[in-house]
Amino acid sequence: MPTTTESLDLSGRTALVTGAASGIGAACVHRLVEAGAAVFAVDRDKDGLDQFAGLESVTLLPTDLSDLDAVDALPPAVDVLVNNAGIQHVSPIQDFPAETWDLIVRLMLTSPFRLIRRVLPHMYAAQWGRIINVSSVHGLRASAFKSAYVSAKHGLEGLSKVTALEGAAHGVTSNCVNPAYVRTPLVEKQIADQAATHGIAESEVVEKIMLAPVAVKRLIEPDEVADLVAFLCGPSSASISGSSFSMDGGWTAH
Repeated sequence: MPTTTESLDLSGRTALVTGAASGIGAACVHRLVEAGAAVFAVDRDKDGLDQFAGLESVTLLPTDLSDLDAVDALPPAVDVLVNNAGIQHVSPIQDFPAETWDLIVRLMLTSPFRLIRRVLPHMYAAQWGRIINVSSVHGLRASAFKSAYVSAKHGLEGLSKVTALEGAAHGVTSNCVNPAYVRTPLVEKQIADQAATHGIAESEVVEKIMLAPVAVKRLIEPDEVADLVAFLCGPSSASISGSSFSMDGGWTAH
């Protein structure tokens, strides 16, 4: 059974969560705080981060993670790193803006690399660390019209595995969680784009596009992903590294 937040004790540990202002990231902040961790909440959405203003154990760090100099200035003394920030753009390859490709890859692959590189010395010195990369079913499968997102997530899978191999001797694990569509602002923003790209009504997108490949016909809730992140920080996961955990309603069972 997954480690619950009640049995997970991260007292004395420090976590950094990117994309923390909403959705999966916000749920992860709450989970890790409940487990006793001090949390750096990182997001470019300063107003969204204000939801944590009353929590003494949360430090708000408004940061544009596509700015690599800003990434390199984030705190390095981190025991748990949750790479979650991401954006989406839906377009055929021939129409896909090159600058949008560069932005997505920089934000969702290069930025996690820079963060991992920054925190590993602290983790190695402590002989303990947990790196959880919020990937996607699109880290394991492809969908049309999402070339940059799919490519970045596939790259994140590889980065996570290399980190696992290098970190094993130092008490550091690295894993990916791979949800299908989660009920987040990122998914909600896709609906209009998907409708236009596929030539269907917005009301049809969830059923005909998002839930079509899954057996369990529902969107995933952010708290479900946060529960898995918490498990990967717990004592029962000490030998789990270099893995990818599908939360995809059976998508990859096909």
